[in-house]
Order: sequence, then C-alpha cells, then structure tokens
Amino acid sequence: MKTGNIRKIVFRNTKVIENYFFMTALQIISSLFGILIYPYLIRVLGASSYGLYVFSLSITTYFIGFISFGFNFPAVKAIAQNKNNLQVKTAVISSILTAKTYLALISTLIFFILLYSIPFMRENKLIITVSYLQIIGEVLFPQWYFQGIQKMKIVTYIQLGIRLLSLPFIFIFIKSPADCWIYALITALSVIFGGMLSIFYIQRHDNVTIRFVSISSLKNYFRDAMPFFWSSSVGTIKQESVTIIIGSFFGMRDVALYDLANKLIIIPRMLTTSINGALFPKIIENTTKSVIKKIIRYETLLGFAVIACIILFGRFAILLLGGAPMLGSYPMAIILSVTILVWLVVGCYISFIFVPANRYYLVTRNQLVAFISFFLFCIPSVLLFHNILTIVVALTLSGLCEMVYCYYQIKKHNLL
Repeated sequence: MKTGNIRKIVFRNTKVIENYFFMTALQIISSLFGILIYPYLIRVLGASSYGLYVFSLSITTYFIGFISFGFNFPAVKAIAQNKNNLQVKTAVISSILTAKTYLALISTLIFFILLYSIPFMRENKLIITVSYLQIIGEVLFPQWYFQGIQKMKIVTYIQLGIRLLSLPFIFIFIKSPADCWIYALITALSVIFGGMLSIFYIQRHDNVTIRFVSISSLKNYFRDAMPFFWSSSVGTIKQESVTIIIGSFFGMRDVALYDLANKLIIIPRMLTTSINGALFPKIIENTTKSVIKKIIRYETLLGFAVIACIILFGRFAILLLGGAPMLGSYPMAIILSVTILVWLVVGCYISFIFVPANRYYLVTRNQLVAFISFFLFCIPSVLLFHNILTIVVALTLSGLCEMVYCYYQIKKHNLL
C-alpha cells in the first residue's frame, strides 16, 4: 500500500484511531496500575490475604453486572448517532444514571441480606463491604457517553490522575495482611472519584443537565438493554464463578494464583479487544460485509500472535511479578491466553454483525451457550479430578463454544 493511501486512511479515521488509543489507555491504566503494585502487595499482604480481596471483588462484580444492566451498548449507539443533539444526550445520560441508581438501591438491599445470612461473608464483612462500595463508581462513571462522542481521552486523563494520586496512600498505609481492607477502600474511592469528576465534566463542558426521571420513562431503556443484560449477566456469572469456585473448593492462595494468571493476559487482552469498541461507532454508521470480514481475519491472526507471546514470555513475567512461589500461574496463563482469541472474534461477531442487524437475541443466546457449557465442563471435572487447572480449561472451552455457536448462526441466517 502506498504511503499516500495510508495517510488518507489515517486521516479519514482519525477519530477511530484516537478513540481506540484512549479506550485502550484507559483500560491499561487500570490494569497496569494493578500489575505495577502487585509485587509489593503480594509480598506485604501475602497470597491468602490478597486472594481474599480478589474473592471479595468477585462478589462485588456480580452486583456491578446487575447495576450496569447492559445499558452500555444501546447508550453508546444512541449517543454516537446524536453527538450534536443536546436534548437527546441529556435524556439518555439522565435516564441511564437514574436507572442505575434504582438498581443500586435494590442491589444494596440484597447485599446486606446476603452479608448477614452467609457465614463466610459475615466473618469477612469488613473487606467485603468496603469492596462493595465500588458499585457507586458503576452508577456514576459514564464511560459509554465518552465512547459515543469519541472523546475517551477525557476519562483517560481523569483516571490516570486519580491512580497516580492514590499510589502514595497504598505504600503509606498497606504494611501487613491486616491492611487488606484499606487497599480495598483506596481502590473503591479511586473509582468513585473518577465517576464524580466525569459527571462534573459533562455538566460543565457539554452543558448537559442531569436530572432524575420517572420510572415509567425508563421502560424503553430497560427494554433495549434487556438482551445485553442477560448476555452480560451470564458472562459475568461465568467469569466470576471461576474465582468463587476456586476460593470455595481450593482456598484463597489458589485464588491469588488464578488472579496472577489473569493479570498476565489482561494487558494484551485490553490492547486487542479495545479495537472493536473503538471501531463500533464508525462501523455502525456504515456497515459493509467486506470490511467486517477483513477485520475478523486480522483479529484472528492477532489472537494467535498473542497466544504465542504468552507461551514464550509468560514464565519470566510471573517470576518477575510474584516470584517462584507463584509459578503455578504459568500453565493457567497459557490456557487462558486462548480466551483472548475468543474475545476478539466473538467481539467482532457481536459488535459488527449481530448488533447492526438488530439480532440482539443472538447475543443473549451466545452467552447462554458459554454459561451452560462452562458448568457442564467444570462441575464434573472438579469433582472427579479436584485440580484447579480443570476450571481454567472449562472456562476456555466454553469460550470456544461461543465462537462455534456465533459462526453457526451467522451461516444459518446469512448475516455475513
């Protein structure tokens, strides 16, 4: 391809490239921050205490999944198609924030019932409750809005600033395993302040007036988000159940091993899967089958390249981050690396084929396939072999089932 043609392509897609860069940077800031402080935390808190924090965060993630309710995809679509319409933007952001507030109130009631009903949660209620505070950040943080208007750099700058400000507090206050709840508090406050600053920017810079709306006016938003809610809920339950199952059957130290393996693949996964999120506003405006096929082909090759890198450099990375005691994470990381390929390809199918064709039900069914297949693979293997690797294998196989199901539906309905 000639240099002049490359320049033209870059010029025509400046916003897409910028959006991808800052979407990726936002996710990397969060993930890289955790990785950079990980060597300190794992040595100061210890594997068991740190594993308890990860376990508590998994419980919180269930509630965050309920509160988010799959609003993001429809909201990004609505904002992207009305970037210059202040009235529509005001209606959308007010409605989403109101809906999430109502859902957060319901979640909090359920949370406290479970907290005092389940012995394990009651025994560890301090760290579990502090971790739960992150739901406030889910209510407030409108990443979907900035993604829709293709200005992800704003929230990236906000998150970067807050993360840097929180760093000294971690090294000052985290000195022993007993301080694990303090780390959970620092993390929760960082998320909350990020959401507050984002809302402040929207009100001041974009002149959006945020107000609470009636429950009756939210019906359309819940209806449009429902397929994505079921999809994301099933995906969240499947993903977080890995941590819950490991913690329940094996222990908190094994949770820490799994968490390190997950950290090893999370940066390349963020780098790659953000591509689909950045391309979505552009593709939704002008969908062509030839472009979609090309994107899927390139992302498949990219997925295999990442798997090879994890195999080659994963052992060294684990030794660097956690030391020899954490080497049990290496085989897990290799198995989990396949999920990067799954996220890329399935993400293409959903973002560029199912959503533009309004086949939202296929998104839900796809997640149900992954959910059911995970437990079909997981439960018998755990009971028979009692090996932590069987859970990771089950997670990866369920992802491959997603790919097969999506491909079958695309062929069946002639969508590509």
